[in-house]
Amino acid sequence: MVDTVLGFARTLRHAGVPASPDRVEAMLQALGSLDVLDPGAVYWAGRLTLCSGPDDLDRYDAAFAVYFSGERPRAPRTAGQPEIQLAASAPLEEGPGDGGDEETEAPDLAVQASADEVLRHRDVAELTPAERAHLRRLFALLAPATPVRPSRRRRPNAQGAVHQARTVRRALRSGGEVTRLLHHRRQDRPRRVVLLVDVSGSMAPYADALLRFAHAAVRARPSSTEVFTIGTRLTRVTREMRLRDPDRALAASGSAIPDWSGGTRLGEVLKAFLDRWGQRGTARGAVVIVCSDGWERGGTELLGEQMARLRRLAHAVVWVNPHKGRSGYEPLTGGMQAALPSVDHFVSGHSMAAFEELTGVIQHA
Repeated sequence: MVDTVLGFARTLRHAGVPASPDRVEAMLQALGSLDVLDPGAVYWAGRLTLCSGPDDLDRYDAAFAVYFSGERPRAPRTAGQPEIQLAASAPLEEGPGDGGDEETEAPDLAVQASADEVLRHRDVAELTPAERAHLRRLFALLAPATPVRPSRRRRPNAQGAVHQARTVRRALRSGGEVTRLLHHRRQDRPRRVVLLVDVSGSMAPYADALLRFAHAAVRARPSSTEVFTIGTRLTRVTREMRLRDPDRALAASGSAIPDWSGGTRLGEVLKAFLDRWGQRGTARGAVVIVCSDGWERGGTELLGEQMARLRRLAHAVVWVNPHKGRSGYEPLTGGMQAALPSVDHFVSGHSMAAFEELTGVIQHA
């Protein structure tokens, strides 16, 4: 499969489509979750990842037909498919000899290219069930980058400081003459990422999307990512999130969470996390992402104290509030005012574009 995709990417580049290595990697990750024997799945996985604009669509269709020696597959029209995808599939059913003029073809191409772009910027809470189903497929293409930290150990490298001991030992084997300087440098290691996802009633419209983002983060780096849910109590769902299929992972997490759509006691739950997990090493030097709207049922003094405690342990604290993406939002709730002094990055998490921005914040935290 890898050789086939690489050959197809070379064909696209010859046709004028800039199929860069990162886009090819995204297509391979998408095919890892799809049926590679289904031409429709292969077609849409490549089109969503390798094309960067409306000008690439015709070239992609022609290259796909030539490379795979078949007609362009028609989009499957299932009951759960969003209308925006059905509209995008209409031009694919037309052949080159249908006699359509350029004036009607250009808007169709614009709709094809902008369909996913419009959905990326839509608020998750305002999506229809069909659009939510399409958004889940976009989450399968999301690959959150992992932050790194410099390791204390040094390894042989072509660049870096001179490794005096290895250089001298090599010189002794050649009669004491230094013929080559050997170097070593510190290697980067993945930094731990901890996600605390609020599953209370006020966060119900966004809980599914936030957990799918957490699943994508665990899928990218299983050994250095931890996921907890917070509400009226603390629940560790890292083991459930390590399931490969996102739907199975969310179903297993839902069975393990006893306080789904309940109340919110952020201060008490955060104290429980720090006492049991954070103080022992889970939060030390990690990038901690708190996904919550800041509604606190109890007093805000405890939340402020625990956030300051978390800030002293963690490398960086990121707070994700879906309401921040709305125009005119101001953090006026008591919980947000108590937490913000200890937050390094305050971002929104209301749309697919916001989640993509969050991956960059985590990477460069």
